Amino acid sequence: MKARVAAALVVAAAALSPQPAAAGATETSGEILRWAIPAAALGLAWQREDRAGLGQFAWAYAAAAGTTLVLKAAVDEERPDGGGDDAFPSGHAATAFAGAAVLQRRYGWATAWPAWLLATWTGYTRVESDEHDWGDVAGGAAVGIAAAWLFVEPAQGVKIEPAAVGGDGLGLKVSLRW
Repeated sequence: MKARVAAALVVAAAALSPQPAAAGATETSGEILRWAIPAAALGLAWQREDRAGLGQFAWAYAAAAGTTLVLKAAVDEERPDGGGDDAFPSGHAATAFAGAAVLQRRYGWATAWPAWLLATWTGYTRVESDEHDWGDVAGGAAVGIAAAWLFVEPAQGVKIEPAAVGGDGLGLKVSLRW
């Protein structure tokens, strides 16, 4: 039952996604995936009754969206199609990659690899539709991934993160959850 409800959430997010009237199939797929990938992460956490995962998703998604809005306002970069000066970073890439990174951090690569492929496709659609260049997409992806790394704890498995070592050194902290 919960799996059906989670699938319905993904379909609803895709159906309610605003789409340009004259958009081609490639651009439309990016419009849908920018919502569907995060909806899948949210739906999976809900289906698994993962309350901590739901909260962590909310923080990561809000951080990615908020950071994207702040950067768009602060960085004056023209869109390739001349449609405005808010090209950097790509909001579509930020939200798609945030969803994929949340899935990977919380539930592992086996669960998340399709989302990573679809997030990459979403970035491609933004370049193909002449809304962004690859730098804008990479910036959006970095924002989404960073938000997930900051706010999402792995439910199980190996966690690797940067750590301070001594007074002036850097290293990696590795921990295992089971």
